[in-house]
Amino acid sequence: MKRRNFIRISALSTLISGSGLTVSCMDQNSGSKIEDITDIAVVGGTPAGIMAAIAAARMGSNVILTAYHSHLGGMSTSGLGKSDIENKEAIAGLFKEFTEKVLQYYIDKYGENSDNVKRCKEGYYYEPSVAELVFNQMIAEEKNIKILFNYQLEEAELNSGKISRLGFKDRKTGENKFLKAEVFIDATYEGDVFALAGAGYRLGREGKEEFGEKHAGHIFFDFNEKKFLEGGTGEGDDRLPAYTYRLCMTDDPENSYVLSEPPSGYDRSKYLAYFKDLEEKRLSAPKVFKEGHGYYADHFDTMVRVFSFTEIPNRKYDVNINPRPLGFPFVGENYAYPESNWDTRERIFQQHRELTLGLIYFVQNDPEIPEEQRNLAMKYHLPKDEFTDNDHFPWQLYIREARRLKGKYTLTENDVTLNGQAQRTTVFEDTIITGEFPIDSFPVSKIPSKDNKVLEGYIGMYEISPYQIPYRILVPEKVLGLIVPVAASTTHVAYSTVRMEPLWMGIGQVAGIAAHLSRKLQVEIKDVPVLQLQDILIKRHQILTYFKDIDRSDKAFDAVQFWGTKGFFDSYLAKPQENLSIEDYKLWLGIFKDITKNPEIIINAELNNHGQTVPISVLQKTLQTVYKPGEKTLQAESWLYEKRAPESDVLRGEACMAMYQLYQATELS
Repeated sequence: MKRRNFIRISALSTLISGSGLTVSCMDQNSGSKIEDITDIAVVGGTPAGIMAAIAAARMGSNVILTAYHSHLGGMSTSGLGKSDIENKEAIAGLFKEFTEKVLQYYIDKYGENSDNVKRCKEGYYYEPSVAELVFNQMIAEEKNIKILFNYQLEEAELNSGKISRLGFKDRKTGENKFLKAEVFIDATYEGDVFALAGAGYRLGREGKEEFGEKHAGHIFFDFNEKKFLEGGTGEGDDRLPAYTYRLCMTDDPENSYVLSEPPSGYDRSKYLAYFKDLEEKRLSAPKVFKEGHGYYADHFDTMVRVFSFTEIPNRKYDVNINPRPLGFPFVGENYAYPESNWDTRERIFQQHRELTLGLIYFVQNDPEIPEEQRNLAMKYHLPKDEFTDNDHFPWQLYIREARRLKGKYTLTENDVTLNGQAQRTTVFEDTIITGEFPIDSFPVSKIPSKDNKVLEGYIGMYEISPYQIPYRILVPEKVLGLIVPVAASTTHVAYSTVRMEPLWMGIGQVAGIAAHLSRKLQVEIKDVPVLQLQDILIKRHQILTYFKDIDRSDKAFDAVQFWGTKGFFDSYLAKPQENLSIEDYKLWLGIFKDITKNPEIIINAELNNHGQTVPISVLQKTLQTVYKPGEKTLQAESWLYEKRAPESDVLRGEACMAMYQLYQATELS
């Protein structure tokens, strides 16, 4: 008898249906429900879900990707027109492929030296419609991916603790359908799959004491001075950072959809607190100007500053709702969202939509706002050529944080920040990607600090160092057959840096590859061989370990990436062209010996008479013991930067290459 988990989510409004099914049959246990069968099922048409589907398909698996909406792409196609990434060298893989295709689109359409190509900033900035076009093209290139649009998740069925199939409702036809797969990927912003399956999860903020995080719990934080303010208790609660819509706007009169009347439910009293913000200079210039953060001098000290504008191609702007004024009205409107049924979620969508449109109308039309400021606001409108099936308004609410999985490991603030005298963040042996974005949480409650500088819970762009993310945060504690790339296992503070679409795209790529390995090797997600997974990710240009002094042009790049997850380096400097010291040689050989489980590796006695460095011949002789006599030889030419005498000092990058090649030959063969 199969164990079922029948927690249900009721239907959203009917939307337009997408592509067809792979396999259909009548399910004897569920009456008239149709069952679709595939190798891997990805639930959630988010950027992470798209990349998971592509990665799994390229590995050879058949994939069904379900989307709650009639569009793919989540926030990246719904107003978030710039990539939230501070260090472009830290995230690559399929995300980099996406940006390259965006850039190529603008080059092909407007010319290499055009203003639009400059504004797209190497493909990292884009119009929502262009992002959707690129995602659709990437999906279309994979012949073994099927998309099911407007699929509403309703139930999960488990067998011996493993998800066997999921129940959906087709919002166009009203039909109930099952989706059966060997592995499921929960790529939803809300963590709906793992919640239905009965996995443990977190909701809200941990207290400061739970993990010893400095920025945890109830907090007042000065975003300008980057310091704590009086009044924070550090206590945890079930509150969430505010949700908003991310807008696309234009200053092109020919492409402007003008709000000629207030939206349904308009109430100007919701915005009146902004007048106090204007008076008390909370709508003034920031202390530090930074490109791409939405700063325009003519907006400062005007009501237009309730928004943050970033220029993207074709006279359009990525427009965020500025969370720094005390009048910010969105806080608390989302508290009920994660655990609500779809009827209630739909009402929350509508409330946020009305609140957003109301704010635009208020800034453009309220008679109490000075006329010159209203005229400035009237320069910007929703574009006629975006979101054409939704009255030019984004279709995806910005779900900044909802449920978070309780996984095999919980990533915390302490893992993503430098601690004590450490020169790099936590090194994880099972690292699958690098994160890099600042800690950035929107306000959590409407309570202002005593000095009226900030709303409670807002942690604005607190800069950190690049950090490693372990595979274990994607793996549920108990539920089998499931991997979670979006609502992963982190604390609230750590999630505020992980929750960026470029990083989620990379983690989605990991999830797709891991799901394929799980079914190919017939092992559970938790037992996927991480060393093999890491090797595949490196070959597909994922960045596992960030360094300041090496890039992909270096011959040792891949090897350094790999050994960076195993403890070879204690800083962000790989120093590949420097001589290998005896101290590091002993450390690295010890790590290599542990991974290969080879007792024959010993420190060569010749080193005792060679000073502080290691000759090429000694390293080669030591590593050759890994091979059985007469089996193979380790060819120095393949791991040297340039051929030279055996008694020459070996360089750090060369040692990494030699050990990586030997590891691949012996462990992955």
